[in-house]
Amino acid sequence: MSRLVALFITLAVVNAASAQDRLIARPHNSGFAQAHDTYNGMGTGSDGKIYYVLSSQLFDVGAKMFCYDPVAGKIEPLGDITEACGEKDAKTIVQGKSHVTFVEQGGKLYFATHVGYYSIIDGMEKIGIPPEGWKPYPGGHFLAFDMKTKKFEDLAKAPRGEGILTMTMDTNRGRLYGLTWPAGHFLRYDLAKKDLKDLGPISREGENGKGENYRTLCRSFVVDPADGSLYYTVGDGDIYRYRCDRDAIEAVSGDDMRKDYFGLYDPTSAGHMAYNWRQTFWYEPEKAVYGVHGNSGYLFRFDPHKVQVEIVARITSSLSQRSGMFDQFSYGYLGFVLGPDGRTIHYLTGGPVYVDGKRVAGKSKTAMGESKGMENLHLVTYNIPAGKYTDHGPIFFEDGQRPYYVNSLAVGKDGSVYTLSRITENGWTRTDLISIPGPFTK
Repeated sequence: MSRLVALFITLAVVNAASAQDRLIARPHNSGFAQAHDTYNGMGTGSDGKIYYVLSSQLFDVGAKMFCYDPVAGKIEPLGDITEACGEKDAKTIVQGKSHVTFVEQGGKLYFATHVGYYSIIDGMEKIGIPPEGWKPYPGGHFLAFDMKTKKFEDLAKAPRGEGILTMTMDTNRGRLYGLTWPAGHFLRYDLAKKDLKDLGPISREGENGKGENYRTLCRSFVVDPADGSLYYTVGDGDIYRYRCDRDAIEAVSGDDMRKDYFGLYDPTSAGHMAYNWRQTFWYEPEKAVYGVHGNSGYLFRFDPHKVQVEIVARITSSLSQRSGMFDQFSYGYLGFVLGPDGRTIHYLTGGPVYVDGKRVAGKSKTAMGESKGMENLHLVTYNIPAGKYTDHGPIFFEDGQRPYYVNSLAVGKDGSVYTLSRITENGWTRTDLISIPGPFTK
């Protein structure tokens, strides 16, 4: 066999392997042409359907909720979020987002709404100034959606006209918890008592502050189901605990998120999550929190009983690991969930992008997405008991385009992966549901 023939055979094998390593995503059309980037805003129901909210950045077009039935292969519109909040004809800036994952209890999905229309004031993103004839944003709402009757229930509204950026639920005790934006007030809502309490700001003046009073706000709350304690972080790296028994917040002493592996951050500056964790979940077999730190992409474990934070592994894409770069998106990625097997973490993360043969590094996701219209999105899994990391490869659409602006994730009962991505079809770009056939646990 000649060297030339051998070379062609080698190239063919390499190309075949590269093609197999690619994951092909299928785009779905929800019929919402104005849909814009969504952060979290989705989840898998006990009925096996994928529920999601498509956001809007317009002052007069609100976010809309949908569900996808994997068995029937059909999307069903469920409703307009502004209308669900009782504000359809109020002429107030609409409910443009849901920035939280759904939590299910008793056949209902609980979530919260957020503002999607912004103004840039003094170089900072603020709640949008209403156009003439419109009133200011009224504040985010806690909502419930009954999966059987398909009806919404408006539970409570955030004070001071702020959106609800972060939310979770203690399903054992029937309590919702939220964090407002931009000032960062901690909210507690008791379902049985229909009682909303504002426990005040958790981190200086939050993202409404300037200089020493500015702090990026935590995007993920996590509840210990045994005693109802809720844990969150602040940009300085400290961990806090909401005490259900005392209805009060206290600092956790003994360990923190200020780890050399995560990098060095100035918590008074914007553009990153500082020492905050990015996304978390409660892992019942170990009675511990698992989370990912934004930007560095390190998986960590927090044991609240030992008060110990341990670095587990770096779960960025294998390309990022080899190159040594941080994630493309300086805030880190929100697409981080435990799969239906209860053992395998699924994570959507970026990788280096090469332009004209050169790696483009040090750019934010925004810069890469806007200038190149692409992002090297990878699906990574990590089996917790086995300690097994797998990069399943880059994700493409059938036509060769890549998903981008991805910060949400749901895993179906069959192990298929769902997320919300920008999709360009017929010269028009929208955000919509995409699916990748699974499972990814073998």
